[in-house]
Amino acid sequence: MRPIRQTIGRAVGLILSLGVFSGTSLGVFSATASHAAATPAPVPPAPVPRIALRECRLQHPLRLGSIAGRCGTLRLAEDPSRSSPTIELNLAVIPALNRRSREVPLFILAGGPGQSAISMYVGLSGAFSRINRDHDIVLLDQRGTGKSSPLNCDYPENWQHSNDSTVELREATAACLEKYGTRVQFYTTSVAVQDLDQVRRALGYAQINLYGASYGTRVAQLYMRRFPEHVHAVILDGVTYPEQAIGADTPLDGEAALQKIVSRCHAATDCRVAYPKLSDELASLERRFGPENLSIVINDPDTGLPQSMIFNRSVFGAALRFLSYSATQSALLPTLIHQAAIGNVAPLAAQTLMTARQLKDQLASGMQNTVICSEDQPLAATLIDREKLAHTYQGLDQLDALAEICKLWPKGPVDSDLHASLHSEIPTLLLSGDADPVTPPRDADLAARGLVHHRHIVLSGEGHGQLATGCMPKVMAAFIESANVEKLDATCLEIHQPPAFFNSTTGPSP
Repeated sequence: MRPIRQTIGRAVGLILSLGVFSGTSLGVFSATASHAAATPAPVPPAPVPRIALRECRLQHPLRLGSIAGRCGTLRLAEDPSRSSPTIELNLAVIPALNRRSREVPLFILAGGPGQSAISMYVGLSGAFSRINRDHDIVLLDQRGTGKSSPLNCDYPENWQHSNDSTVELREATAACLEKYGTRVQFYTTSVAVQDLDQVRRALGYAQINLYGASYGTRVAQLYMRRFPEHVHAVILDGVTYPEQAIGADTPLDGEAALQKIVSRCHAATDCRVAYPKLSDELASLERRFGPENLSIVINDPDTGLPQSMIFNRSVFGAALRFLSYSATQSALLPTLIHQAAIGNVAPLAAQTLMTARQLKDQLASGMQNTVICSEDQPLAATLIDREKLAHTYQGLDQLDALAEICKLWPKGPVDSDLHASLHSEIPTLLLSGDADPVTPPRDADLAARGLVHHRHIVLSGEGHGQLATGCMPKVMAAFIESANVEKLDATCLEIHQPPAFFNSTTGPSP
């Protein structure tokens, strides 16, 4: 029997992202905040060489298939103030099926921070198929992610549970900085937005559409601010708002989403009958896996072989959080909570292990550190209500880990107005799930305050990211085509219902 080194360390403690870790409301603060670099005065753009594209195939992350595209690279200075050294940005274009079409292309901005846009697209390409009929789709791995000079750190998976976890965390962070040096500072959102416009110019597009997911909504909004004349329409999915800093509200948002899931179970007859004491069982587990560590054996979800692991507060919190992200996953929660409450925690642990493994390979943790330590942590750290957050199931572990990382991590250039309110007349469609544990609908409402032409669609019972939910691909395609939120027909979403809860380990009622 092989032991598992604590599975959640990197995936839970260090995937500090909007895809997995988000937000605190800061209000509008001064554009002269001490951590922010002054916004440079506009200068005439230098000529950009055209990108030579070659035929290629984009592989699914799990090798479940591949997609034909045209791939290329653009070489740019790593430090925008100097001509060298340089890095290569990796990109792909999925040409419109209608080769005669001259419609405005769609650029996809991935979440994280730290996710590859190419990897994201290959896993979700079906949701963009209607748009791709007449629109090129452009996938740019943001600097520091995918194959665009990735910044990948190697954090030990068990650092959170050793006798001196802070020392291990610092050592892992220092080792990553020894590998990359101070150049990690040039991987902020402000620099990435300039890259994005360089790619637009190099591909010869006068205007573009933007789809941003989670952290990608920050990138999209900054591009809207910097280059409004080049934007046709924008879709923001799992929305951050400009004044927001990643960090201190995440445990509160996660707690609220979990309670929505429990309430929805109580409101559904089959779920309520199957688990009449769900709230009590959840509370009992939260009390138990505060002080208690439980040694268990599970069947490894990848190999099927028996594995030993420690089930404790961190693993339990990760389970609740991971399973809250989508309505499909949260449909399992009542059954898994009940099984754990009656003594069978193995199914909950196995589900958590499987999700953690998937997540840790999707995000470039070094790029993520640069974004959060430069743009968010200096602000969020001053507003954390430690007493309030300590009463949530996530607690303060992640916030404290982030603070330790940012003590060492170099800070990069940040536009002085990155967190200022955004006023824009660009047509914008905002998408939210009402049970989103990281970017709840109120965040989109705050983002929409300065958007003159916007529509906010909220789906009941859904979690983080609405891209592939119900008829949303049809609605998005119609919006990209018309760029008219006032006349957008989204009535097909009115009949949408989230997946039914499992009433046993075999599934939901017929």
